[in-house]
Amino acid sequence: MCMGFGCNAAGVIGCRIIDSPRERLISILTNAFVPCNGRFPFLITISMIFFAGVAGGFSSILSTIIVLLVVLLGIGMTLLISKLLSKTILKGVPSSFVLELPPYRKPQIGKVLVRSIFDRTLFVLGRAMQVAAPAGIIIWLMANISIGDINLLTYIANFFNPLASLMGLDGYILTAFILGFPANEIVLPIILMCYMQAGTLVDLEDVKQIGQILLQNGWTWLTAINTMIFTLLHFPCSTTILTIKKEAGGWKWAALAFALPTLCGMILCMITTFISRIFI
Repeated sequence: MCMGFGCNAAGVIGCRIIDSPRERLISILTNAFVPCNGRFPFLITISMIFFAGVAGGFSSILSTIIVLLVVLLGIGMTLLISKLLSKTILKGVPSSFVLELPPYRKPQIGKVLVRSIFDRTLFVLGRAMQVAAPAGIIIWLMANISIGDINLLTYIANFFNPLASLMGLDGYILTAFILGFPANEIVLPIILMCYMQAGTLVDLEDVKQIGQILLQNGWTWLTAINTMIFTLLHFPCSTTILTIKKEAGGWKWAALAFALPTLCGMILCMITTFISRIFI
């Protein structure tokens, strides 16, 4: 779980140290319930735009608390889903934890560097490139190919609008999450690209300008909350999925790792939307 805060794919690889195959699978399947570095910037940006402003001089503190609550939600969901898996499809006898300290040896710097680069870094980057390059081409084509006066992204967003409305989002947001499958970092640029009808990904660093664009396109505090929930709880990125397939030994586990957080995120978003529409 802790390694997943840096990179979910690295967290999945880190599960190799777990001896029990059943418990290793549980850890792999729930690793994506905690936000990686690709999701933290989006969470922080939304928190600063929609919640920090109400706190005046304590805006940074409130923004930090909101993001912390999202992280705690992810940890809570990790424990809950792990418990459910251990009682259902991955039922078994818990194994005892034994930590064996190996004999001390002088570090071999060369082997450490080579192993970390080739067995970790290049492994993850290679799997990222398998999906990132084709996905980049697809995103560009969708943004630049039009039927009539409407580009393909808008058609896709209109298709997802009914489901997105139930989740308190809009079609563009849901489309951005789907197209952001190669990397979580591009979800916000895709949202901005859709709203601005740009032909390429939009990368803005001014939080106020980003906030103005989101507000002009109908974002409210409910949209912000549900977007943060779905940012936390949605399918892992392509690199993580490919890593899960290799580490767990099959596409069925990768598909389950894809579906579990996504269903949880959709259900929670629908619940918050339903409650807000009744009482507010």
